[in-house]
Parts: sequence; C-alpha cells; structure tokens
Amino acid sequence: MDHRKLKVGVVGATGMVGKSFMETLEQRDFPVAELRPFASEKSAGLDIELMGKSYPIQTLTPGCFNGLDLVFFSSGDEISHKWAPLAAKAGAFAVDNSAAFRMDNQVPLVVPEVNGDILDQIKIKPQIIANPNCTTIQLVVALNPLYKKYGLKEVRVASYQAVSGAGQAAYDELVAQVKDSHQEPSVFPHRIAYNCIPQIGSFQDNGFTSEEIKVIKESRKILRHPQLKISSFTVRVPVLNAHAEAVWATLDKETSREEVIKTLEAGPGLVVEDNPQKSFYPQQYLASGQDPVYVGRIHRDLEDPKTWLMWVVADNVRKGAALNGIQIAERIFDI
Repeated sequence: MDHRKLKVGVVGATGMVGKSFMETLEQRDFPVAELRPFASEKSAGLDIELMGKSYPIQTLTPGCFNGLDLVFFSSGDEISHKWAPLAAKAGAFAVDNSAAFRMDNQVPLVVPEVNGDILDQIKIKPQIIANPNCTTIQLVVALNPLYKKYGLKEVRVASYQAVSGAGQAAYDELVAQVKDSHQEPSVFPHRIAYNCIPQIGSFQDNGFTSEEIKVIKESRKILRHPQLKISSFTVRVPVLNAHAEAVWATLDKETSREEVIKTLEAGPGLVVEDNPQKSFYPQQYLASGQDPVYVGRIHRDLEDPKTWLMWVVADNVRKGAALNGIQIAERIFDI
C-alpha cells in the first residue's frame, strides 16, 4: 500500500465544491504533504486552511502544477479544457469535475463503486479522469447492483435537484427569495422559492435539456451498457442541498421485493431506508452533508412485474462532486 503523502492542487478552491473538497480531504484524513489552492485573481493572496495549516490561494499560471501528484478541477468546462491537460502533462493525475472530458472516449468517467476497476488499469500514468455529473453519480450507484445481478433493460428517471447544484449564487438566491418574495431571479429563469423549474441546462432541438442528455449518456458509459434504454427529466426544486430522483428500473429478470432490497443493501455506497408504513424513506435535508446514496420507496410497478420504482437521494455537492473525486484519488494512490 502506498501511504506516501501527496502534493495536491485544487482548482476552484473557493467555490462551493472546492470548499467541500477541503472539508472532505480533512474528514477522510487524506495524506496531503502540500496543498496548492487555485482561484480567481480576486481571491489571490488569501489563505485556505487545511488540517491545521494555511496555504495561500494562487492563480493559474504556466508551470503552476509542476511537482504536484494530483489536481482536482472544479471550475467549469472552459478552465478544465485549457488547464487539465497541462496538469497531466506536468505529471499529475487530473480529476476533473466539469463536463469537459466526460464523453471523451480516451478519458475514463468513473464512479468508484461502479467502475473503479478502470482506475486499477491506468494508475501508472498520470492523466485526466472525469468526475461524472452529480445526478448521474447517485443514479448509477443505485442501479449498478441491480444491473449486475438481474440485468437492466430500461431506466426512466425524474430528478428533483437542489439549488446548490447551480453553485453558491443559486443557493443565495433561494435564501434571499424565501426572505423576500419580491426578490427578482438572476441565476434561474424564474423565481425558485416556492416553485419548481423544469429546466436544468440549455434546451436542445429535441426538447431535452443538456442536463438530461448528460444523465443519459454518462449512465451508459459508466455502467458499460451502451444499449441501455434510458430517459431522463430534470427539475430544479426549492431545496438547498441534496438531489432526489424517482427511478423506474426495468430488469431483465423477475425477482421479489425482498431480493431487490437485499441486493441494494449489499451495494457499495448505498444505504436502504425503506419502511413505508412508518413513513421512513430518504429525505433531502437529512442526506445533506452525508456520504452515502440513500434509496427507499422500493416497490414493483403495477403494469410490469420486471419494473421496480425507487426513490434515490444523495448530497450532490459531496457524493455528487467532492467525495467522488477524492474516492477516485484514493483508489489511484491505494489510500
């Protein structure tokens, strides 16, 4: 086992996901020898604390990744496109949280509980590894045990996504509108307080949004099931943090509810909360700040004995971004 301490960079260190990276690195006692936090010029010179040490925030410059073992990117597609290849070229593994490389056939798209074995094959050579969309991550963690045991024919998912998925400004907008209902929207196309918005991302010509297409394409790639029939409908809801999904999964084989629950309970990264008689099922405010993907409301479809419905909830900033990225790094470096 390689327990050497690592030199780590975090691009986008002051953002919502960047802050979650810092918290999660500390909570998991990640072996950091040196931290280089990167952010925009307005934050340059400020300090970031990690494990009792202060590190000055830097800006991205040529050669800034030299000597690093690992760089986490959480600053959007444009920055990742430009800088992640430079990090890999400088000898660091670049774990990228943007959409820049997810559907690139040359770049692994990884959820460690689902397809982490890919990392065992590539850990020798520093390169870019893509961190999936937060909505996709929790979906595939829940689907994978069922797929492995029973096969998977079709998936339909409707998401109920928290405002934190759109960043700090979106989070602040919901808080402000709850305090003052006349507050005009600036992040979202409509008011988000006491409202649901059936639009995440930009609309395509086919009527789907970019977020919905991400869920469809990324799920097929991560599950290594290119023929999977999958449809997605994503909705922004007035919840501060943690995404929820209503999922219809059609298996290749018939099975019992008891077996489905047993299979999900054995799934890595999953916690089953399912006692409908006692109104016990996953809830977004309870999942916020937690590591697992939670699943409940598990029941068979009335029209199709091979189709199962379930409610899947996870912290989109933590498991949906920072934690998944750190788990990727832990697998690469045998931590």
